[in-house]
Amino acid sequence: CTDEVSAIVIDLGSHTCKAGYAGEDAPKAVFPSVVGCIDQMDADDDKENNDSETNNNNVDSSKPKGKRRLYVGSQALGFRRDHMEVVSPLKDGVVVDWDIVDSIWDHALKDCLLVDPKEHPMLLAEPSSNTQQQRERTAELMFEKYKVPALFLAKNAVLTSFASGRATSVVVDSGGGSTTVAPVHDGYVLQKAVSSSPIGGEFLTDCLMKSLESKGIVIKPRYSFKRKEIQPGVFQTVDVDFPHTTESYKLYSQRVIASDIKECVCRAPDTPYDESAYSNIPMTPYELPDGQTIEIGADRFKIPDILFNPPLAQTIPGMDNFAEISPSIRGLPQMVIESINRCDVDIRKELFGSILLAGGTASMQQLKERLEKDLLEESPQAARVKVLASGNATERRFRFAVV
Repeated sequence: CTDEVSAIVIDLGSHTCKAGYAGEDAPKAVFPSVVGCIDQMDADDDKENNDSETNNNNVDSSKPKGKRRLYVGSQALGFRRDHMEVVSPLKDGVVVDWDIVDSIWDHALKDCLLVDPKEHPMLLAEPSSNTQQQRERTAELMFEKYKVPALFLAKNAVLTSFASGRATSVVVDSGGGSTTVAPVHDGYVLQKAVSSSPIGGEFLTDCLMKSLESKGIVIKPRYSFKRKEIQPGVFQTVDVDFPHTTESYKLYSQRVIASDIKECVCRAPDTPYDESAYSNIPMTPYELPDGQTIEIGADRFKIPDILFNPPLAQTIPGMDNFAEISPSIRGLPQMVIESINRCDVDIRKELFGSILLAGGTASMQQLKERLEKDLLEESPQAARVKVLASGNATERRFRFAVV
């Protein structure tokens, strides 16, 4: 592409969708990759109640794909609506609902970037586990609906590696839905050595919510209360009841707040978490949207350490069902070493010296130092371990920033 017409980069992750122009420092648009969905029958009922229109008995709710209304973007999701479910187009990193993906691309291109896709080449980031059928469907949509002049599909790990100026590296991509370790050699992902874990940012957020609930701390969604100023500087919180709010929207609203708590106060511990060692650490205050100030102590270190020691999640009340799958899940250092050991002997030394951190969860404080420390202890003595992460949190969070 020429200097006048920049390529558009879209990265649809399990937690957020990023879209922007290739070569810029950060994406122009970042919004949740989940959408609000109202069945058209419910929407028609609401319209009837609001506008006093005649009920349309011909609505067929047995065809959900053509009979639902989707709300995309942070602003649309932030507004509570009756009967609105929050749904994701992805499951285990694979697209399961192309209608939602289509609406997300529409929002990114037409509402956020304000561009005509016919005039811009398109670069799409895809997970390392993407199948041939998924790639074909992506190309079909891009060429037939959006009429893009050119399309390139690139693996997430390859984009991360090139963005750091390396053609060979091990990419540790810890995102919202999962953590993936993928070795890249000469610009190609070594599929046989890719390993993944279901522990990502959203899992850690759920663990934090359960832990706070066990201590009697209830996170109130922003829509469930109003704050009134009764005196200058003094506010009173009044609860508001919305009986038609879905459980999925309530959970989404609580996760937004819990995720902010995690990002503000949590950091990876320097050594493996021990209950007795961290029982008397100073508490850190956090003010919830309803004005309530909570104190967070050992959870600041316990929650991040689940990345390194997955069975630790079983000690959190409410996470008992995790015990069924936890024996098969390895910690971050074990995943990295196993992944490198599956590669050819000739490139292992180079891989140990070029381990790249990417993804939103990877921007957590002290995660880089802790991972490097554990790898030095568990890797072969001859290996020179080097974990690399951009000092700029924005670049670490958005892998394609300098592609």
